[in-house]
Amino acid sequence: MVLKAFFPTCCASADSGLLVGRWVPEQSSAVVLAVVHFPFIPLQVKELLAQVHQAGRVELAVLGTWCHRRQGAEESLGHFLEGLGTIFSHEPWLQLCREPGSKLWSCKATRRQVPPRRGAPYEDQVMLVFYDQRKVLLSQLHPPAALPDRQAGDAAPSAGGLAAVFDTVARSEALFRSDRFDDGPVRLSHWQSEGVEASILVELAKRASGPVCVLLTCLLSLVSAASACRLFKLWPLSLVWSKLSVCEQLRHRLEQLTLIFSTQKAENPTQLMRKANVLVSVLLDVALGLALLSWLRGKDRIGPLAEALVPVADHVAEELQHLLQWLMGAPAGLKMNRALDQVLGRFFLYHLHLWISYIHLMSPFIERILWHVGLSACLGLTVALSILSDIIALLTFHIYCFYVYGARLYCLKICGLSSLWRLFRGKKWNVLRQRVDSCSYDLDQLFIGTLLFTILVFLLPTTALYYLVFTLLRLLVVAVQGLMHLLVDLINSLPLYSLGLRLCRPYRLAAGVKFRVLEHEAGRPLRLLMQVPGWDPLGCA
Repeated sequence: MVLKAFFPTCCASADSGLLVGRWVPEQSSAVVLAVVHFPFIPLQVKELLAQVHQAGRVELAVLGTWCHRRQGAEESLGHFLEGLGTIFSHEPWLQLCREPGSKLWSCKATRRQVPPRRGAPYEDQVMLVFYDQRKVLLSQLHPPAALPDRQAGDAAPSAGGLAAVFDTVARSEALFRSDRFDDGPVRLSHWQSEGVEASILVELAKRASGPVCVLLTCLLSLVSAASACRLFKLWPLSLVWSKLSVCEQLRHRLEQLTLIFSTQKAENPTQLMRKANVLVSVLLDVALGLALLSWLRGKDRIGPLAEALVPVADHVAEELQHLLQWLMGAPAGLKMNRALDQVLGRFFLYHLHLWISYIHLMSPFIERILWHVGLSACLGLTVALSILSDIIALLTFHIYCFYVYGARLYCLKICGLSSLWRLFRGKKWNVLRQRVDSCSYDLDQLFIGTLLFTILVFLLPTTALYYLVFTLLRLLVVAVQGLMHLLVDLINSLPLYSLGLRLCRPYRLAAGVKFRVLEHEAGRPLRLLMQVPGWDPLGCA
């Protein structure tokens, strides 16, 4: 019979001792989790296994012995390790040994209860499979949704093949935490044995994050309750809250912080990955915002920026004035209706002069406004970009008004022409039934309709030209704001944590298991290396 022994690579150089793990009879496999070193008391080892069994609901046992002969053959140690099989009775009993100064391994699995002949133990063939304990634990290839419903020591019915191995390593996390702060009564070797100091820092950070998350969650709940107050739902405040980009970004940032500092544990790896992506995006956003603030405050760039803003606004207003004067003449050689052209041009010029006066009236406060905008970068670069987008919307409000005036006038003329066109065809729009019905008109109605239709047709090119020019100006402003919103959405939604895992730790995004043959010689046990490759998160989007 061929037995598969899964041995962690981190224990290949461990001192001699006992092999602790789990026996999977359905797969005829032994999953080694740790090596217990000398000196130890057998009762203490059994108590440790009972604690792990209670914490992770996985039945662990002493599977055999591990002998690392560093300085030659140690016969006394070998006989002592073989005698431990009477204290920790397990079938089959593994005996793994590494020869000194070489890469040769010897593996045996003996059964004492079913010998082929009296007085001689029966040996099984062993296939040794090496695996990286850290990668297997963090790969999430085991079915976590089935863990709470399992009984102690039983594998899930669907956990066939290697899933039982991954499941065993995942549920034995309490064994890996046993010597996190000190060695304790039993000294073990596993994947965390060489990083006890780092484990202490991580454990202290986890324990300190609990009260901090509770406090921040309470504060965020108060902010959410204040933002949901009925006062903000009144007409002026509700309109401002829905139109400003910074309000939308602050609402989104509040949702992100609520998700990050939530004390509720993630139910599956997808939720954990989403929370990690949000956390990394918020940290990157705040870091970029602080870099922008330090750049603005480094050489006092806010003052020169505020002084240059008013001349830029005057230059834009001057260019708009030249554009309106060009439209009031013969633009591109087009024949315009002079009376309507002069009325529209003077109307827009008046609004432009009002806007220039407003800008000069606000010029003493521009530096303070920019200083507060730079200070808002502490909340993140996205907040500063949202405020900048709102400032651009306010500075180009006159262009928006020009666009609205031109679009409304053009729409009225198009609606009037379509209504008069139905009059010529003997049709009318039935308002009650929302359809076009036949109608008979007298001679006076047809005469007045023809006169109005002719007037609207000759005035349409002038109105359409103003509408086209102001629409292009509005599209230019919308394109600039759209680029800012696109950058904000990119920072908020880019899965930076997943990309970092794909580059640095692809086994956290494992897609399967690969095996590589390490040794395949006659008379030697077959040795394999189990690898956990990662998948491409961008290709699975």
